[in-house]
Amino acid sequence: MKRILFVALGLTMACNSSQKTVSKQAVEPLENVDPFSYAETITESELKEHLYIYASDEFEGRDTGTPGQKKAVEYIKAEYVKMGIPAAKEDGNYYQDVPLTINKLPTGGISINGKEYANGEGILSFTQAMGNYDQIVYVNHGIEDENYSDYTGLDVAGKIVLMKAGEPVDAQGNYLVSGTTEKSVWSNMSESIGKRMELAQDKGALGVIYFDTDNYGRFKNRYNHMKANDSGRMGLKADNNENFFYLLVDSSIANALLPNILEENSSKTIATQLVLNIESSNEDVQSENVVAIIEGSEKPNEYIVISSHLDHVGVNKEGEIFNGADDDGSGTVGMIEIAQAFKAAADAGHGPKRSIVFLHVTAEEKGLLGSRYYTDHDPIFPLSETVANLNIDMIGRIDPKRTGDRNYIYLIGADKLSTELHDISEAVNQKYMNIELDYTYNDDNDPNRFYYRSDHYNFAKHNIPIIFYFNGTHDDYHRPGDTPDKINYDLLENRTRLVFLTAWELANRDARIVVDKAAK
Repeated sequence: MKRILFVALGLTMACNSSQKTVSKQAVEPLENVDPFSYAETITESELKEHLYIYASDEFEGRDTGTPGQKKAVEYIKAEYVKMGIPAAKEDGNYYQDVPLTINKLPTGGISINGKEYANGEGILSFTQAMGNYDQIVYVNHGIEDENYSDYTGLDVAGKIVLMKAGEPVDAQGNYLVSGTTEKSVWSNMSESIGKRMELAQDKGALGVIYFDTDNYGRFKNRYNHMKANDSGRMGLKADNNENFFYLLVDSSIANALLPNILEENSSKTIATQLVLNIESSNEDVQSENVVAIIEGSEKPNEYIVISSHLDHVGVNKEGEIFNGADDDGSGTVGMIEIAQAFKAAADAGHGPKRSIVFLHVTAEEKGLLGSRYYTDHDPIFPLSETVANLNIDMIGRIDPKRTGDRNYIYLIGADKLSTELHDISEAVNQKYMNIELDYTYNDDNDPNRFYYRSDHYNFAKHNIPIIFYFNGTHDDYHRPGDTPDKINYDLLENRTRLVFLTAWELANRDARIVVDKAAK
């Protein structure tokens, strides 16, 4: 597939190159407007100009809550002000405050029937856990679903629960939750932890002791990194329930609490002397999402949200700056250019029928916190009226593991909730861009689990259809080498145009897309 060459239109240029506008003529019906003329306002040169600033050393890696991150939000805000695109909030503030807290790595340990275990040695806790208990409740896998529950007949309010990873199967090897040989989300290595903790907390449990051999090694690496760097775990202050905790344990601790736990499949109350003496301290962090909007002309109360994360991982102890040009400087500057294209259309009388929300989220690298704050705690616009989310996270490089045409993009999630969204995405690309759409990482069994690892997921879990645009990882991923000189600006231009054109179609269709599948 050849690289696509575009013929430049005769567009009127303002003195500032980021302020291109389309000259106003007699306004045509929107159905007769070719959106590609506006897509062409998205150019390599402007993307490059933005990114060499945004991913420069001056921004110090944009780590959440740092002066570099403050420079990042100021830069983004200034661009929307310059373009004349208003803030999304009614008070005119482009910033949505996202209150965060850092839980310092706890010290101490636990005692089981008089035997001491230190945090980090067979037990991992990232939050405080205190108290004396003479019993715990074993809830097997800690699952409650339409077809199965480990909590039947149990009252866990005010108690500590013990559970293990996985999900139950019958004698024929069928999973009881799905009723088939297919595993459910409860077997997912990452997402099932949150589901289990949320369920236990909803049932009034004080805390969870979770036995999971696969995740223990992952979390042990995180624990060791935090200990070596004297750091902590960042989270949303709104989620910070000091009375709830979970401990991840290895087989030695799990079997000390319940011998032969892997063979025990019945929920029960266990008499034991459990002393928790794990202490921690918290430090508040202030950070911000940046949110702007172009209001729809016909359906202003329906919203297309375009998102990217504005943060990166900062500076290491050796003083090396992690510029994050691809992750996610590429998505950030792409969004600014998409906003410019929509504004040019609006200024020419071709504004979108539905509202376009430009959501730059913070703390993605800390656990998708900025987007989770928007969806779970303070959605500026109703989630029920949010038609779709197009999320851009790393679109400026080439995956070295991939073979084939360089003019590609990985698409993830388009068909997870809406068959119609997938079909629209394909049709728009075929009509305008002819980029190779690679669905490698869209596979439900993909071990990378990218569908769950960027900000779109916080929309998807609320049954909002999403598309995640992604170029894949590379050797500079989360390293100092992710610099703007390594970006493929022709590809960044093509991919950004594709997002704009897809958003245009979603915004201007007569009917909003149909959600015909359930969130996983």
